[in-house]
Amino acid sequence: MSNLRQGGQGEYALQGRVAVVTGGSNGIGAAAVKRLAAAGATVVVGYNAGRDRAEALAAGLPGSGHLALRLPMEDSAAIAAAAAIVRERFGKVDVLVNSAGVTRAVPHADLDALDDATFDRILITNVRGPFATVRAFAPLLRASGDSVVVNVSSLSGMTGLGSSIAYCASKGALDTMSLSLARVLAPETRVITVAPAAVATDFVPGRGREAVEKQAASTPLRTVAEPDDVALSILAAVTHLRLTTGSSIVVDGGRHL
Repeated sequence: MSNLRQGGQGEYALQGRVAVVTGGSNGIGAAAVKRLAAAGATVVVGYNAGRDRAEALAAGLPGSGHLALRLPMEDSAAIAAAAAIVRERFGKVDVLVNSAGVTRAVPHADLDALDDATFDRILITNVRGPFATVRAFAPLLRASGDSVVVNVSSLSGMTGLGSSIAYCASKGALDTMSLSLARVLAPETRVITVAPAAVATDFVPGRGREAVEKQAASTPLRTVAEPDDVALSILAAVTHLRLTTGSSIVVDGGRHL
C-alpha cells in the first residue's frame, strides 16, 4: 500500500491554523503576525524584551485567541517552556516563523572590532535560537500533520555582504541548517527560508531609512523593501508553495543580479 501523500490540495488555508512568530513584536515579525492573523490564523506573538508591544499587537489582531509569549532566542529552557504553554493551549502548531534576530554594524575590514562576545551573541540568537525553537516545537509541528517552518534569513548569507561578518555567517548557517531541517522534518513539515536584502526597519543599529533607500536605488526594481513586502512573501510561502521545501525565496528587488 502506498504511503505517498496526495498533492492537488490547493491553497493552504489559514482558518483554524495556529501560527507562532518569533521576533513578532516588531519589524518583519510584526508584519508577518498581522498578515497571518488577517488570513485567519490564531497567532502566538513571540517576543524577547518587547512585551508591551507584543501584547498590544496581539490584542489588536482580527479574530480571537491570539497570545503574546516570551520566546528569547538565547534561552533554550525558556523556549521549551513556551512550547509547553502552546501545547497546553492549542495542541499543535501549523506555522512557525523564525523572525527573531540580532546584528551589530561592524566594518568587515575591522577584524578587531568584531569581538568574541558580539560574534557569539549574533550566532546564538540567529542560529542556535531558531534551531532550539524548531527542536522545541517539532512535536507540535508533527501533530499538525501539514505544517510549515519559515526561517527569515538574509541575502547577506549568500553574498557575504551585510552589517557584519558575523551576521553574514549566521545567515549562511541558517540557510544550511534549513536544508538539513527540511530533510528530517519531512513529510509532515515544509521548511522554507525567505531572504530579504535591506528592509526599512530599525533592525540594524545606526542604519537609517536614507541608507536603505540608497541601496534600493541600486537594484533593478528600485523599490524600498518594507516589512510588509517580506511578510507577504512569508505568507505566500506558507499558503501557495505547497510543494516547496528546502528552498530559499529571495526578496531583494533584484539586488543579487
